[in-house]
Amino acid sequence: MAESESKIDKLRRQHAWLDHIMRAVQRYTESYGSHYAAAVTYFSVLSLVPILMIAFAVAGIVLSSQPDLLDELRVAIQDAVPGTLGDTLNQVVEQAIESKGTVGVLGLLGAAYSGLGWMANLRDALTAQWGHPKADLPFLKTYLKDLLALLGLGTALVVSFGITAAGSGFANLLLRLVGLEGVGWAEFLLKVGTIVLGLAANWLVFLWVLAKLPRDPVTWRSAFKGALAASIGFEVLKQVATIYLSSVTSSPAGAAFGPVIGILVFANLVAQFLLFITAWTATATDNLPEKVIPAPVPAVIRPTIMVTSRPSTRTAASLVGAGLLAGLTLRSRKPRRPR
Repeated sequence: MAESESKIDKLRRQHAWLDHIMRAVQRYTESYGSHYAAAVTYFSVLSLVPILMIAFAVAGIVLSSQPDLLDELRVAIQDAVPGTLGDTLNQVVEQAIESKGTVGVLGLLGAAYSGLGWMANLRDALTAQWGHPKADLPFLKTYLKDLLALLGLGTALVVSFGITAAGSGFANLLLRLVGLEGVGWAEFLLKVGTIVLGLAANWLVFLWVLAKLPRDPVTWRSAFKGALAASIGFEVLKQVATIYLSSVTSSPAGAAFGPVIGILVFANLVAQFLLFITAWTATATDNLPEKVIPAPVPAVIRPTIMVTSRPSTRTAASLVGAGLLAGLTLRSRKPRRPR
């Protein structure tokens, strides 16, 4: 007797959306989504150090070229931290300005290493979620492609943020020109328009990430719905992260450790969310590979030959005699024609 259908299988059969989610969960689990997300998170946090070093070097270059600004900074440090500690901080600033070139070069090298590691793990993770096997690729060619992908993603992010900032600035200028600045309904429409513009910019970035970052690129059409879901979910995650950081930084301990923990948690959530969305996109009905129906087993034709024993001579003679006798009997009974 066949086993009865489980409740979850019955629900999956009745609801296509639930079946799609369960397929995505299975793909995410089987493709080690959490492990890849941890690797992406590691390189995301690691890249913060060289980025800060680059920012430190840029600040040193700016301060060295602006003596008045440097003097104001020294005075502000001395006023905020009087005594020997203030002098020590001023010495640190001067040393940073003197070593800005070294710090900048080390920051660029560190950013290149962490950025390439981040991109390599991200591309491998996206490839796995699409169900493509990991191929043995040439080392130099792979790193060159990862570098180009990293530059492409950076350009896409700059364009996305630029579109959002330009759209918001243009909308504010437009409100001032028409005299609606400070009007409630106009400000509300402006905020809604800014959110929609941000979603559109995010959608373009995620569309490129889902379609072209896997090592075996897929079509734009395949990643259309997934990019839309990713852009909406990313905005939700950003709002949650903003609320979290504002709540944890209210205390001294939270101000010291909250941002670091928040960045770590946010990076991991974004990585897991992106990989799950990729698995969800890859397991859509339109993107599933066609099932290959196996060929039937070849038919084997075996002719059956039945061998029977021949009648004996006596039996054969009896049969022939019986046949002749029957023939003569029938002939004798045949009526004659009248003459």
